[in-house]
Amino acid sequence: MVHVLSSRILLRPVDPERSRGFYGEALGLPVYREFGTGPERGTVYFLGGGFLEVSGRAAEPPVPGLELWLQVADVQAAHEELSARGVEVLRPPVREPWGLVEMWIRDPDGHRIVVVEVPADHPLRHRP
Repeated sequence: MVHVLSSRILLRPVDPERSRGFYGEALGLPVYREFGTGPERGTVYFLGGGFLEVSGRAAEPPVPGLELWLQVADVQAAHEELSARGVEVLRPPVREPWGLVEMWIRDPDGHRIVVVEVPADHPLRHRP
């Protein structure tokens, strides 16, 4: 069995500065560490229990499929804050049939991000 000590998602954006602006400024993710120099330097952001590394550069937009799941305490407050910062909201907060409140946004390269609130009455908050 593999004993995982840490993990992170690696993004290779088309425009690294634009993506750093999105994740660091628009979303307000705190920086864990930075490395390298120049426009393709790496920036690693805290993602709750994990990390998001934005580094390098892609020659063309990524293939669709990668989606990020970010849990927040109050998705309506996140909606208001991100909308005010100019983040593209694909869908405002909606309580889903499975009980989570979800809002969908998109990063500059088209990666879909679901911002999720787990309500107090949701089974994820209760242990049997």
